[in-house]
Amino acid sequence: MAGDLRQVLRGIEVFAGELPLFDPNAAPATPDELFTEWLLHALEAGVREPHAMTLSTAGADGNPTARVLILKNVEAGGWQFASDSGGVKGRNLAERPYAALTFYWPELARQVRVRGPVTPESAEASRADFLARGVGARAESLLARQSQPLDDLASRDAAVAVSLARVEEDPGLAPEGWRLLTVRAESVEFWQGDKERRHTRLAYLRTGDGSWRRQLLWP
Repeated sequence: MAGDLRQVLRGIEVFAGELPLFDPNAAPATPDELFTEWLLHALEAGVREPHAMTLSTAGADGNPTARVLILKNVEAGGWQFASDSGGVKGRNLAERPYAALTFYWPELARQVRVRGPVTPESAEASRADFLARGVGARAESLLARQSQPLDDLASRDAAVAVSLARVEEDPGLAPEGWRLLTVRAESVEFWQGDKERRHTRLAYLRTGDGSWRRQLLWP
């Protein structure tokens, strides 16, 4: 079975279709500008959920964990996401306030990697972010039980129903632990795949004065 699976994996086509061109010499001065260009291109190309990203964190023990979240915003070198401070993400970031983000758009053979320290935004911004979520998402988040053991799905549904009634009764209800967080990028890498494996990698590296230095990397 393992040998069969190996053959199946090796037979999966990658970099199918026509891929976009990427000239690193024409890249803008800052990574947030290039990221915005790539994200909008992915959206126009029909990539599903191009704002989905893998968030990687580690706690005090150094054991990494990763999950897929939705990007909230990008501005001036900062990539934003949200989390409950009592969940695994929140605890990890309280112990070790650094994170890595990975975006992958397979239809375009493009990948973006962001790394840096994580800082919380204001309570007002965090509350506004929470209230902008859909009703169902707010109801689930108000339970504050993420990653805790669950006996059965019926228990989940019952708890969410009670929480949903609370939200409908008080639309301005928001948990105190909800945080809008920003990864203050220290490095951002843009990866453009190539059918012949001559991939193009361009890294933006933060310098001591806060500006960006661009560096090509070997694939």
